[in-house]
Amino acid sequence: MQTQVELIEQIALLRQENAFLKEELAQLKRMIFGSKKERFIPVDSAQGLLFDANQEEVEPEIEEIAYSREKPSKKNKAKRLLLPAHLPRKEEIIEPENLTENSARIGEKITEVLEYTPGKFFVTKTVRPVYKQKTGEMRVAELPTQVIPNGNAGASILAYLMVSKFIDHLPYYRQVQIFKRDGMKIPESTISGWFKKTCQLLEPLYELMSSHISTSDYIQADESPIPVLSSQKPGSTHKGYQWVFLLPKAEMVIFQYHQSRGKSVPKDVLKGFKGCLQTDGYAGYHELGQSKDITHIGCMAHARRKFDVAKENDLALASHALKLIQQVYAIEREIEEEELSAEEALQIRENQAVPVLDKLKKWMEEQYPNVLPKSAIGKAISYTLKQWPLLIGYIQNGQWKIDNNGVENKIRPLALGRKNYLFAGSHEAAQQASMMYSFFGTCKLNDIEPLQWLTETLRKIPDHKVNRLNELLPLKKQGEIS
Repeated sequence: MQTQVELIEQIALLRQENAFLKEELAQLKRMIFGSKKERFIPVDSAQGLLFDANQEEVEPEIEEIAYSREKPSKKNKAKRLLLPAHLPRKEEIIEPENLTENSARIGEKITEVLEYTPGKFFVTKTVRPVYKQKTGEMRVAELPTQVIPNGNAGASILAYLMVSKFIDHLPYYRQVQIFKRDGMKIPESTISGWFKKTCQLLEPLYELMSSHISTSDYIQADESPIPVLSSQKPGSTHKGYQWVFLLPKAEMVIFQYHQSRGKSVPKDVLKGFKGCLQTDGYAGYHELGQSKDITHIGCMAHARRKFDVAKENDLALASHALKLIQQVYAIEREIEEEELSAEEALQIRENQAVPVLDKLKKWMEEQYPNVLPKSAIGKAISYTLKQWPLLIGYIQNGQWKIDNNGVENKIRPLALGRKNYLFAGSHEAAQQASMMYSFFGTCKLNDIEPLQWLTETLRKIPDHKVNRLNELLPLKKQGEIS
């Protein structure tokens, strides 16, 4: 027979296992049915619950109310959408019928209606006359450099294909179907070939962007999985990773594809880097933090997310932690809205944020012995305490951010694309995709229209000097980056 001590230990283990299973079930429900938003709205204790089971049901009294009101005026119509002035106008003038002679035009009534014409294909025809001189020599003008040598795809169609896939998330097979409706049949294999040639042309520009990783002094990093078709096992996929590096000061984002998530990847990519590296809690970055040249800081949003999940496990404790974290974020929002300098931000953090952070840490240390380690609230407190030195690292410098959300937002297009075209066809194709995500992510950071930028870049880059490639980067301040 089991002793009383053994029974108590077994009960404790069963409680932990039960809490773990409950949390796992709640997480699955949250993933399938729950909201993805993490906004925390504190519950007002003075306000009663909407569905309070303890409240007595009172039969409502019936009261008749009679009143009169004015009929709404027909003038209160919904306001029409204002059509932008920059849009081209196609004007049509309609004269009234049966006008009498000597009628004088005293004005006009204008009605504008928004219309749309789908994109149309057209062909640029280059004619080069051939001349025979008296000497017998044949003369013909040189053909301008083509985007794809000996190809028949221009810069605008290539740019449109790339933007449609990597920004609008339209796989090539869907684009082929759209083109067919316009009477243009382009095989998917042809488009894939164009994509490969385009990436080869843009590769030097991508390498120039990647070189700025080692020269930056503040980087936010993250990684996201991407399935890649495996040549070793036909029909199966390899789990590769897109590593993303955001350079806030240079306003650049660089994607790099690697076949693994091992710690050797950031070690190789960030070779020579000196400065602040901000990441989530993934252990693959920790070794870099031991370097004397690198200051490793964490992401408060990840800790907040843990407590947000824990609300279903222990609402009172999770809400208390979220309230304190909310106060710290309110300070950061004030710094951003008032556009304070790095020195002013640092001062405000020391005066206002540090006391709140100290209060949060002390509260967690007091609560941790009283919660089940495997419960959601136990995991949230444990994670936050273990990551604490990294989580509060941002208070050392007014230019550093409180979280890693900047780089996480850049991964969203990758996640959307993954849902649409499911996998990359090869490791080479995955790396080529990372090139496009880098260009378009940087365009977005700099408020540059991607289709126009890529079209112009493809036209210029074949004849552009290598030592002046920085002029083609999608940056607002071209002269400051070289």
